[in-house]
Formats: sequence, structure tokens, C-alpha cells
Amino acid sequence: MKLIVAILFALTAQGAAAQAWPSKPVRIVVPFPPGGTADLLSRLTAEKLGASFGQQFIVENRAGAGGNLGAEFVARAEPDGHTLLSSPPHLLTINHLLYKLAFDPARFVPVGIIAAYPNVLLAGPKLRVASLEELIAQAREHPGKLNIASQGNGTSSHLSAELLKSMAGIDLLHVPYKGTAPALTDLLGGQVELLFDNLITAMPHVKSGKLTLLGVGGARRVAAFPEVPAIAELLPGFRSETWMALVAPPGTPAPIAAKLSAAIARAVREPDFRQFLTEMQAEPVGNTPREMAEVLRQDTERWAEVIRSARITIQ
Repeated sequence: MKLIVAILFALTAQGAAAQAWPSKPVRIVVPFPPGGTADLLSRLTAEKLGASFGQQFIVENRAGAGGNLGAEFVARAEPDGHTLLSSPPHLLTINHLLYKLAFDPARFVPVGIIAAYPNVLLAGPKLRVASLEELIAQAREHPGKLNIASQGNGTSSHLSAELLKSMAGIDLLHVPYKGTAPALTDLLGGQVELLFDNLITAMPHVKSGKLTLLGVGGARRVAAFPEVPAIAELLPGFRSETWMALVAPPGTPAPIAAKLSAAIARAVREPDFRQFLTEMQAEPVGNTPREMAEVLRQDTERWAEVIRSARITIQ
């Protein structure tokens, strides 16, 4: 009986906290420098949430350690719904598989995914292939001769390359870089031949004809390049996407997460938000905390298997 009373009291307290929230400005921590995709998307989301709740939502950039510094800051914040983390997949589904972290990303409270945009497979100007089929055929004919760049060991770009190698049964030489800019520069210059990158970054170079788009990592083709197939059309089950989501510190009451999630779902349906996402070749999501938790589970399982089978370690 005492246990039942305690549970009912806790649920009542959580409900009261959700009704009172937000009682002060809400901080959205972006763990990257200003000006990037994550920052711009977070600022538009903050603007919409502020209008929805009649309270300020302030974006705070806390860059460093590939995003882990900002994530750790939020993990240690008060679980009252007034500090949130805007996060891409790797902070929640990959890094803990490769690094010893000072926080447990599995303990964050999912709020909802704002938007998703596919990673894409790009070919440089010196690689004479026009399709994924041609690439696979050439790689099988010359195993280990073609190289594929990444933004670094253990990044989603690297893991996407390993997933492609495994599913297509090909051998590509991995060339890790320290970030997107140097990898993309060498791809454009012909020093490397292939690269997985997000479509937002790659699109200007594809449209100019400097790079060839071989395949889309999302579940379906994108409107900007309808002639380019999803990689899953040739390799069923292949999936490589980037998304941006909000999570809350461990222990944040579920009703607060639910209120936030519902507001995000409303925001991404607004015309100006949808137009912003269309220009970025991104798709609105606005899912529930439970649905987001399932995405996290599936992504973690997928990349854990890639890391295990490819024997990826970070020195």
C-alpha cells in the first residue's frame, strides 16, 4: 500500500511540475560552433518553442570534443526541463561504443527528433563511375584499390563506409581525416575517390558537377535529385541518416518531455519551418519520446554491429 501511495505521489508531483513548466527561460545547448546546420536548426526550433510556451528558449553553443563537452554539460544539469541538448545521432548512439565518456547517453530523456536528412555517397572527379552499380563492379574487380575518405575514425561517415563495404561485399581503403572540410577538399581535388557526407554540405558541389552523387542513405530518394536511387534500392536494409533531436537531462519528468515533443510536432508542420527544411533537403519528423527512443535503439544496434564486425577501435 505504501508503495502504491508513493508511486501516486510521484506521478502527481511530475504532473504538477509539467503544468508549472517552463517557469523561466529554457536553454538549448548546441554542442557545436555557431553557424552550422545544427545551430541554425536549433535556433529556428527555439524560436518556435518560445512562441508556443510564451517563454524564452535560448540557444547556447558549447563546442568541443566532437560535441561531448556540451552533452556532458546537459547530462549534469538540473532535470527540470530548463536545460536541453540539441543532438545529432553520434552523441547518443555511437560515441559511447567507441569512447570512455564521463556521462551515459542512454540516460538522457528523449524528447523528439526535429528533422532528418540523409547521408549520401559521393564520388570525386577522377573516379569514372556514374552509379552505385558501377562502383560496386569496379571495387569487386579491383579489391582494395579504391579509397573512401571519412571525417575521422568512428564517425558516422566512417561507419557508413564500413556498412557499405559489408553489405556490398567490397573492399575499399579507408582514409580518415580530421573533419569534413579537409576530407571534402581532397575529394574535390581528386586525392581521394569516395566520401559519405550529409546532403546539405554536398549539394552545392553536386549541382555544380564537381562531385557525382551515387546514392542516398535515407529510406527513399530525395526531391532535389529524383534520378539518384536510395542505396537501399540496391542493398536492402542500408540506412545512413543524420538527424537533429532534443533530449533532456536524466531524471527529467516524462510529462515535460511530452509537452516539448508535442510543441515540436506542431512547429515542424508550420509553413516557414517546412520551407526551411525543404531548402536544406531535410524532412520534418516531430515524433514522440517513445518513438524517438525506438530510433535510438535501432541506430545503436545497427552501428554497434558495424563496429563489431569491422573491428573498429579508437586509439
